[in-house]
This record gives sequence, structure tokens and C-alpha cells, in this order.
Amino acid sequence: MVLRIPDGLGSLPEGSVARTQEERKAETRDRLVSAAADLFARKGFHATSTDAVADAADRTSGAVYSHFGGKEGLLLAVVEAWKEATAAETEGALLAASGHGARLEALWDTVADPPEERGGDAWMLLEHELWLFAARNPEVAAGLADRYAGARRAMGVAFEQWAHDAGVELDVPGEQLAVLVLALLFGLEMQRRVDPPAVPDELAVHGLGTLMGIEED
Repeated sequence: MVLRIPDGLGSLPEGSVARTQEERKAETRDRLVSAAADLFARKGFHATSTDAVADAADRTSGAVYSHFGGKEGLLLAVVEAWKEATAAETEGALLAASGHGARLEALWDTVADPPEERGGDAWMLLEHELWLFAARNPEVAAGLADRYAGARRAMGVAFEQWAHDAGVELDVPGEQLAVLVLALLFGLEMQRRVDPPAVPDELAVHGLGTLMGIEED
């Protein structure tokens, strides 16, 4: 629901009006991000117009430019929001997992079976859309590279701890191992999307364990 300032309340304290304006801005931003996530995933980034996103969010195209600078900025905002949700979900799943096999399963689930509140199946479709856009636009590629670098650093720390817990030596530093793990995760997800029987969960988890030198328990 869009918040409105009723007539005759112009004498409200300045702080109250400011908070209401911020709430309205936040709501508009959230509606645009949600609408864009759905349309970009279903139709593709290039096939979705700024006007279509604005219409789906019940806002104007001017709001898209005001909040995000354009459709490209909106795509980055969508993926950034889901990235934060993914990080929180993955961390919780890994902390809750008991044993290395459960950790590997949780890692695979982050790309193979993301929850609906994180966009479900649409999340990886948007990752692919962002990669394609970044591959053709160097100014966007730099930001995406920074995001992947941060993910690799965090994963590297976790992998080194996993190896320590398992009593094994990693063949490469944890951050370099993260490069290989991300490649395997994304590659398996791409194959599974077009040929699900070719990539059963058991095979994916086994591949991750083999790559990391950690046996499932």
C-alpha cells in the first residue's frame, strides 16, 4: 500500500513527514525490484522494457530512473538483493549442517533449489542474465567481478575450515578452490536446467566432495 499524507496534516512535525517520505521511497524501490525480478526472469533482460517494469509495479518509468538510473541499475539491484539473501541463507544452512556431506548438500542446494522467498528458480536465470549483460558491458563487468571476488573470499575461508575439520590438505588455497567450486556449481546448474536427469543431486554432491577432497559422511 502506498503511504499518503492526508489533507490538513501539513503542520505535522518535520520528522514525521520525512519518515513517511522515506517509507514511500522504500516501498517504491521494493515494488520495482520485485516486478523486475519477475519480468527479467520470465522474459529476459533485453526483452523487458522499463515501461513494462514500471507498469507491473504500478509506478511510472520516471521512478525507475529516479531510483536506479535505468534498467541496467535495476538489474544490478535485483541481483544484489538476492545475493544478500543467498549469503544469509547459505551461512545458516552450513552452520546448521552436521557433517561434511550435509554441508556439501547445502552448498549445492543454494543453486539447485533456492527457496521461493529468494526468487526460486528465477534466481539463477537472473544470474545468467547479469553475466550476459556484463560480458558485453565492461563498466558492469567490473562490478560483477568485485561481487564474485567477495564471494570467493568468503567461500575460501569456509573451505579451509572444512578441510581442517576433515583433517585433509587442500591442493590449492581456499580462495582458488572457490573459483573451481563456483564453476562446477554454475556448470552443473546449467546442464540440469535443460536436462534434469543428467544431473541428479547425488552426482552433484559427489562432484563437489571430489573436487574439495572431502569424503561424504
